[in-house]
Amino acid sequence: MAVVEDRQIVRAEAKWVRTSARKARLVLEHIRGRSVPEARTVLAFSPRAVAKDIELVLRSAVANAEANHGLIGDELVVLAAYADEGPTIKRWRARARGRVARINKRTCHITVKLAENPKLETRRKPKAEKPAATEETPKPQRAPRKKKKTEEAVA
Repeated sequence: MAVVEDRQIVRAEAKWVRTSARKARLVLEHIRGRSVPEARTVLAFSPRAVAKDIELVLRSAVANAEANHGLIGDELVVLAAYADEGPTIKRWRARARGRVARINKRTCHITVKLAENPKLETRRKPKAEKPAATEETPKPQRAPRKKKKTEEAVA
């Protein structure tokens, strides 16, 4: 019988990122299977430009986990990270004797999936209870805006 894991999986995706999927895959290989703090460290010290785009996707996935599922971001693991090819923008460049050379500007779609760490017993954040609005605590009033002094008023 197959063991069924009941782990919460959270994902985030960035579409039409202006880099080739091949370049993104080189960086994504380094963070796959790592914990979120460790993956952030790897991305921070990566010399490749696409690491900044991947960092944004990782941040988004952690924010999704915290806001929508009540998970703690530092206790998550990068379950899957992959880059699919997006549409290619085709341009051309003039060459000698009236010819053209094609320039392919490639794009990719980056996806990061996070899951609870099976080694840690992941705690979920307790739902924050909203305090009931009472008449005892009135809403503070904003001070009126000060008028600017103009040259005519000063003279």
